Amino acid sequence: MVKTTDIILGIVAKDLKKSPSDALVIGVAQGSDGPVLLSNPLSAKAAESVSGSLQLLGVTGAADQTHRLPGLPETGSGILVLAGVGKLSDGNLSEEALRRAAGSAVRQLAGVPSVTLAFPTTTVNDVAAVAEGAALGAYSYTEHRSSNEGLKAPVSKALIFSDVDAKAAQPALDRAIVLARAVNATRTLVNQPPSHLYPESFAESAKELSKGLPVKVTVWDEKRLEKEGFGGILGVGKGSTRQPRLVKVEYAPAKATKKIALIGKGITFDTGGISIKPALGMGDMKGDMAGAAVVLNTVLALASLGLPIKATAWLCIAENMPSGAAARPADVFTIYGGKTVEVLNTDAEGRLVMADGIVAASLEKPDAIIDVATLTGAQLIALGVRTAGLMGSDSVTSALKSAADRAGELVWPMPLPEELRPSLDSQVADLANIGERNGGMMTAAVFLREFVGKDGDGQQIPWAHVDIAGPAFNNGSAYGYTPKQGTGSTVRTLVAYAEDLVAASA
Repeated sequence: MVKTTDIILGIVAKDLKKSPSDALVIGVAQGSDGPVLLSNPLSAKAAESVSGSLQLLGVTGAADQTHRLPGLPETGSGILVLAGVGKLSDGNLSEEALRRAAGSAVRQLAGVPSVTLAFPTTTVNDVAAVAEGAALGAYSYTEHRSSNEGLKAPVSKALIFSDVDAKAAQPALDRAIVLARAVNATRTLVNQPPSHLYPESFAESAKELSKGLPVKVTVWDEKRLEKEGFGGILGVGKGSTRQPRLVKVEYAPAKATKKIALIGKGITFDTGGISIKPALGMGDMKGDMAGAAVVLNTVLALASLGLPIKATAWLCIAENMPSGAAARPADVFTIYGGKTVEVLNTDAEGRLVMADGIVAASLEKPDAIIDVATLTGAQLIALGVRTAGLMGSDSVTSALKSAADRAGELVWPMPLPEELRPSLDSQVADLANIGERNGGMMTAAVFLREFVGKDGDGQQIPWAHVDIAGPAFNNGSAYGYTPKQGTGSTVRTLVAYAEDLVAASA
């Protein structure tokens, strides 16, 4: 059962005492000559006093830095919080800086029931960024604790101090709640232990999360997968006692003007199979299903927002385990549609389950196919832990990059060099599941491209591959609105991409 709790969001203007909260948060930036107090609702005298004490208090304005002070009577709040926003860009705060500052403050104020966020907001987009940050920062995962004693509950209410008209800003607040619900549900699925999240229970979670929304959920069990020839998902999952699943989640509004397919890697636990991984860090492989969680919750978010776009998520779910029944190096799988793959490394399993999903999605001839996966360690080597790799058709990758920039997520386009394809040649099958090790992130994408089908004109369907191996799971300290472990990365980018498609076709 995936539990989500929405924060309450609202707008407050002018007299703070009429809408009191437990804490008032104001921003501090890193200036060239020291910390700078940003515009705020304090009286001139109070603001001057606080500003003059910043350096004595050790306040620098660095991102993620917070200082708590006793509240001022004029604010109606018991606590005054100075929140760092980092360096200003041309004297202004970007939307992402606002999003991160609000998320950081709310995350660090866990245990405080309500807050007022008084960052500079002059537009609805500014308000939206603060609202998103607050909703994303108010996340916690406590499902498997026997007691919550000693744990601080996340902030339950956030008011945004702004002169922006509350009625005009309400749609932005509503959208922020939908986005946060989708991101936080993704985080919770990723955080689930593999003892509780496995192919069958993941499929049930997809059904549960879909309740009340205008979506259709179809589940392939192992018998139907075998009957219809989904050899990639079956082959990867056969080493586990917990049988694989394919889940299709369809949102098809009557007024849809575009049709997209989203394919997600759903390896609920990845030991590497016979090509077993080292024990150190293997526990993180509970998050190898992040791609499937992302595409599921993206479609649910689009349905919640009522966007006029048809979106279908394909969740390719299996558990990759070593056993007497597991796939062996040198086995050959027949992917859905008939193409054969020689499995030279059973730890390159994600691309095998994704191949089935890409072929199935192609048969419906969508306008674009996007697959999302924690696919390669090479992604982390190339781009680090916070930036996703983006590969595929220029028309899709450029649109995704623009959407990611708007959403505040980090992606970087990478090439698909043609010289990598021959390295996937096999002596016994149509292709092998591994090839050139150098540039392995791109080699994996070249493999996936082999399964993208044709459109009605006989041309390859526009396609993109997003490798989120690093961004999907945070092994370091929490930062901004990003918690430890599951991050929910890429949900906001895909929603923004869909919104952009709708806007372009209006």
